[in-house]
Amino acid sequence: MSATRFTRHGTVAVLTLDNPPVNGLGHEVRQGIVDALDKVESDTGIRALVLIGAGKGFSGGADIREFTSAKAFAEPTLRTVIKAIEGAKKPVIAAIHGMAIGGGIELALGCHYRLAAPSAQIGLGEVKLGLLPGAGGTQRLPRVVGLETALNMVVSGNPVPAERLRETALFDEVVEGCAPSASFSCS
Repeated sequence: MSATRFTRHGTVAVLTLDNPPVNGLGHEVRQGIVDALDKVESDTGIRALVLIGAGKGFSGGADIREFTSAKAFAEPTLRTVIKAIEGAKKPVIAAIHGMAIGGGIELALGCHYRLAAPSAQIGLGEVKLGLLPGAGGTQRLPRVVGLETALNMVVSGNPVPAERLRETALFDEVVEGCAPSASFSCS
């Protein structure tokens, strides 16, 4: 089974990150995102790409099963994926539910637009592992939530509910009743 699923709903493509248990951003997921971007860019009938996580959350960040393998540093790295998203000619939207932690929120920060369920948990938890965020989160997060909030998130590693970040520029909208489904509908 693939770690990503590409579907199309009219003019919108949806890429579902499906790498249990937390939709870790392993090599197969990162490659799936780049492949989806290529498909969207080359298809004139697709106007946008939505990234969403399967199951209980958007993404818990790096796939810890790959930490000691060459896959952790294989191209495309998360930095490469984010750069590709930022350079995409068509909008890429992160639809966040459950959690977006570490590389998960860094991935979302690279997207052109971000939607979140109010209960989504947002954080840079790397400090709890003795690491620093490695894909631009320490630069992008302060730009959208302010320096004080970002600094608190980085040094504590504690997740923050999306509802508390509603008034920041992190989310274009906090949406009630939005979660992954076969039809990808948010009411």
